[in-house]
Amino acid sequence: MLTRIRNAQKAGHKEVAIPASNLKMAIAEILEKENLVDFIKKEKEGKFENILIGLKYHKSSANQTSPAINEIKRVSKEGQRIYVGKKDVKKVKNGYGISIISTSRGVMTGKEAHQNGLGGELICEIW
Repeated sequence: MLTRIRNAQKAGHKEVAIPASNLKMAIAEILEKENLVDFIKKEKEGKFENILIGLKYHKSSANQTSPAINEIKRVSKEGQRIYVGKKDVKKVKNGYGISIISTSRGVMTGKEAHQNGLGGELICEIW
């Protein structure tokens, strides 16, 4: 999912379709809540569901745009899961970015997890 978003933004696409799952939907909702994407929609194609994400761009000059997401980096991978405790949740890029953590109470940003005193699996960092 993260690679599809990264590649679509570098190519300048307006939207990207991703195969749906509950975790991907939760991450997409966080991106929408943090104002990093324009919209999210759940579509059904035959038997399968897709998440359609509208990508957001900022105007940098009269005829140039820059993506709202400069970098999206996967931290916890299948081969090596990265877990953080409630005291180990750090700011991303001195507060300019967000981290997404899967906790026992669901998927949330690092800031929300820190406020709730929760730790969990550090999924990705976005800035």
